[in-house]
Parts: sequence; structure tokens; C-alpha cells
Amino acid sequence: MAVLLALTGSASAPGSSRTARLVQDIGRRYAARGHEVRHLDVRDLPADALLSADAADPQVARAVGLVARADALIVASPVYKAAYSGVLKTFLDLLPQYALRGKPVLPLATGGSPAHVLAVDYALRPVLTSLGADVAQGWFVLDRHITVAADGAVTLAPETREALDPVLDRFEGGLPAAGARLAAA
Repeated sequence: MAVLLALTGSASAPGSSRTARLVQDIGRRYAARGHEVRHLDVRDLPADALLSADAADPQVARAVGLVARADALIVASPVYKAAYSGVLKTFLDLLPQYALRGKPVLPLATGGSPAHVLAVDYALRPVLTSLGADVAQGWFVLDRHITVAADGAVTLAPETREALDPVLDRFEGGLPAAGARLAAA
């Protein structure tokens, strides 16, 4: 089965980020199907290292290594000002030019308005493509369609789940059958 890296570009703490919760929910789905899923919240990397493009910083170097060793990625971000987050941008800028070459990548975005639905195709997809990714059909999820219970369980609005499930199935269909294993975190 494939090794998936779920990369989240939310500036909010994972516990309060609907984007992070959505990605965790999707990760559980793939893990239940036998894939190894690792999570990387970019906000947890040192801000000074990200802003100064210090790829030699140990935490940043480890994160870049996780990308390199993954068979496929889920890249998710909330939409701010019609684009993906700045914290995600700073991390993607640290990756080598073709860091995603040949890797299936599923872009996801969350936001408060349907007006931001094109952010996946017009903001996130081009940068992932420039890094060499085999970009799958991405998806945009309205924040109000993501409900997080007190215990952390995620529920998607039925119309969102119905639309997202085939996207997730198609992405899974393009995953490598067997992949390299990520080094222990």
C-alpha cells in the first residue's frame, strides 16, 4: 500500500482548524484501507526557518524529507484572499524544484464562501504542477459543511460527503500499490 503524507497549510492550531480536521478524517479513511498515512502541519515548523528559507533547519529538513519519501500527498489549505495560505506557500517554496515529480497529489481547500471554489484550480494546482506533481482532481469544501464534535469526530454535510467520496476514490485508484516506507518520525 502507499505511504501518504497529509500536508496541512492552516495557520490555526490543528484542534481548531477545520482544514486539519478534514484531512485527519480523510487520512483515517485511507489508513483503514491499508495505506500508511503521516501528517505534517506546516504551522508546527519554526517560523524563522520558514521565513528565512532555511532548508538546513533540522525540523524543516525533516519535513522536506517526509515529502521526498512519501508515495503521494494530500495538500490542504484554507483559502485566504482567494488563494492558499501563506504558511503553505513558504513551505512549498523550500522544496526542490521537482520535489513532487511523479507523485500523485490531491489538492484540497476549505473556505467560508463558494466564491473561493476556484482557488484549488487557479492558485494551488499551478504551484503543485510546477513542482512536478501528478495533480488529481482537487476539491473545495465549505467550512460550514464540516462539523467537529466535542470528541473530535468529523461529520461532513451529506451533499459534501456525496461529492467528495468519488474524488477520494479516484485519487486512491491512482496510488502506487507498494511504496517506500517513511522513516520513523
